[in-house]
Amino acid sequence: MVRLASIGSSSISDWFLDAVKRVDGITLTTVYSRSLDKAESFAKKHGAVKWYDSLEQLGADPEVDAVYVASPNFAHKDQAIAMMRAGKHVICEKALGSNAKEVAEMIAVAKETGVIFMEAMRTLYDPGFVAIQNNLEKLGSIRHIDFRFCQYSSRYDAYKEGKKVNIFDPTTSAGGLMDIGVYCVEPLVALFSMPNEIKTFSWNLEENVDGCGVILAKYESALATLTYSKITNHKIPSEIQGENGTMVIERISDPRKITIYYRNGEIEEIPVEVPVENNICYEIQAFVQAIGEKKDLKQYHKISQETMEFMDAVRKQNNIVFPADK
Repeated sequence: MVRLASIGSSSISDWFLDAVKRVDGITLTTVYSRSLDKAESFAKKHGAVKWYDSLEQLGADPEVDAVYVASPNFAHKDQAIAMMRAGKHVICEKALGSNAKEVAEMIAVAKETGVIFMEAMRTLYDPGFVAIQNNLEKLGSIRHIDFRFCQYSSRYDAYKEGKKVNIFDPTTSAGGLMDIGVYCVEPLVALFSMPNEIKTFSWNLEENVDGCGVILAKYESALATLTYSKITNHKIPSEIQGENGTMVIERISDPRKITIYYRNGEIEEIPVEVPVENNICYEIQAFVQAIGEKKDLKQYHKISQETMEFMDAVRKQNNIVFPADK
């Protein structure tokens, strides 16, 4: 049984810990927060029996095997490295770090310490994404990829009222690209690797953090367009266009409905395994399995590293600079 501790108490933590309860071989035992009262409250909410406001005490606890890091992006690197150096396996929320340099440091420490280190990018472990991978060859030569994820943030209203909101705060290494654009970038990198060239525009808020953006990526024989937003919603699905047909994907973040429209007029519905109620379960299952089998996750580390290099390039063009970049 993997005994898990959680760092962070946001809504994504609630969703993740709900999924933990649905997965065999792992259980939440411990919660960390900078506020001991908040740690205790969050622990009791999710059935944990211990709580800390000290990372040192958490790292020294012999009854913690693994740690879920779901703090703001700017804190990921230091917290993940501290836990790995304490001998804990780590699953860390996306975006994995503030920039590619931080991600490289984290991966290096994982290799040095021999622990399992994994990015909590649920899409890559979802049966729908596997179905996309397994059916790509039916499209023939792929010429255009169009991924989009636009979801109006409930916190944007608070931001417009002048309140301080983490997700629209560059000091926390946040913004539209880091929070939601990554759901377009990482699947693209996972399926097609790094592009040869990237061009991009973003609409930045007053704090010089992006609310929405568009990215054009050029491959040797294909183009990709990525559209993301935390200040609007989208209704158009994602597509992968090949010379033999077009694959339409209802939601690239958690693919459920996948249809191929062939050039000859035929239509094929791609079956997707009936998902669990909370599809974060799939990434947690992969994490538990990796710990049990001592898996080498370098394939996923490469995806995480290239994803952050991609996003660094996007931010540079759009003049989005985090304190961690300096």
